[in-house]
Amino acid sequence: MKLRKIALITLCSVTCYLSCNKDDDGGLVTVEIRDRAEQQVKDKDSLLEYLATHYYNSSEFEAIANPTIGDLKITELAEGTDVPDGSTLLNASTKLETLEVDFADVKYEYYILKLKAGGGTESPTFADNVVVKYEGFTLDDKVFDSAVNPVGFDLIALVPGWRKVLPQFNVAESFVENGDGTVSFIDQGIGVMFLPSGLGYFSQAQAGIPAYAPIAFKFGLLQMSQNDHDNDGIPSYLEDLDGDGEVFDENTDGDFSRTGSFIYNYIDPDDDGDGILTKDEITITTENRDTIEAVKAIPLESNQKLSNYIVEEENGTFTGTIITFTDSDGDGEADYLDAE
Repeated sequence: MKLRKIALITLCSVTCYLSCNKDDDGGLVTVEIRDRAEQQVKDKDSLLEYLATHYYNSSEFEAIANPTIGDLKITELAEGTDVPDGSTLLNASTKLETLEVDFADVKYEYYILKLKAGGGTESPTFADNVVVKYEGFTLDDKVFDSAVNPVGFDLIALVPGWRKVLPQFNVAESFVENGDGTVSFIDQGIGVMFLPSGLGYFSQAQAGIPAYAPIAFKFGLLQMSQNDHDNDGIPSYLEDLDGDGEVFDENTDGDFSRTGSFIYNYIDPDDDGDGILTKDEITITTENRDTIEAVKAIPLESNQKLSNYIVEEENGTFTGTIITFTDSDGDGEADYLDAE
C-alpha cells in the first residue's frame, strides 16, 4: 500500500541586499548580507567541529530491526572523555558522507550521515513531494522544529539542502496500518543532514535559528510523489534545462505574472509563449515491464526521456512514462521551447 496524496507548500523566492528580521521585542533588525563564499568557509569550520565533538548510539541503533529517527541519539562528547562503548564519533563513522554542490555561484560542502538508504524502489527528485518525519536542530543541539507524525512537503518549497539530500535516499519499503489509527513504515530512508547556512536559511533568521547559522536535520523519508506543478505533462524536475538541480533560473519565454514575478517553466503551461500549450507540443506514452530494471532498460531515442517516477502496479509489474520532445521543423529546438 502506498499513500499518494501529499500536502503542497508554496515558495516565495526573494533576492535582496538587506534582510529584515524581527527581534525579541517585535521590532525589525536589518541584517547585512554577507559574502556567500566567505560565510561558507566559516560554516564549514563550525560543521567540522560539530562532527568531531559529537557521537551517536551506533550499536544500539543498528541493533533495532526497524529503526526510526526517534531511536537515533546524538550527544556531545564531554571534554577529556572517551566515546562510550557502542557509540561512534560522527566524523569517524563510515556512514558519514562529504558532498559538494554548486549553488548561488558558490561551491558548498555539506555532510550526510546515511544510516539507512531506504528499502523502497522510489527516490524523489529535487522537485518532488515527500512524506517525512524530521527533527531540525542547531549546532548547540537546540531543536527548532520537528514532526513526530508523517508530514508532506514540496521539496522546492524547502531550504536548498533538502533538495540536495533527499534525492540520495529511497522511500520506505512498505507500511503497516496499526490498530490505533497510526501507520508504521518498514525500512524507511534514515539520515542526518548537516548544512552550511548557504544551504539553509542564510541571512533569514527563523524562530530558534539565528541568521547565518549552520543547521542539521534528522529525517526519515517515508514516501514520495512526482510533481508536475503546471500540469503540462513534463515532470517539474525535467524543467531544469541546465541540470543544476534548481528550477528558479528557467524562464524560456521571459514572461511575468501580474504581480511582476517570473513565471518559471515549471509553473508555465506554455513554456515558449507561442499560444500552444506545452502538453500539446510533446508526446507521452507508457510502457509496462515485469521489473523496474526492465523499465529503466527500455531503449530511448535522443529526443525522449523516461520519467524518474516508475509506478508499481497492483499485479507487481512496473509502468514507466516516456516523454517525446518533438522537433517539427528540425532546427534542434524542441517544439515546446521553440516559439517560431
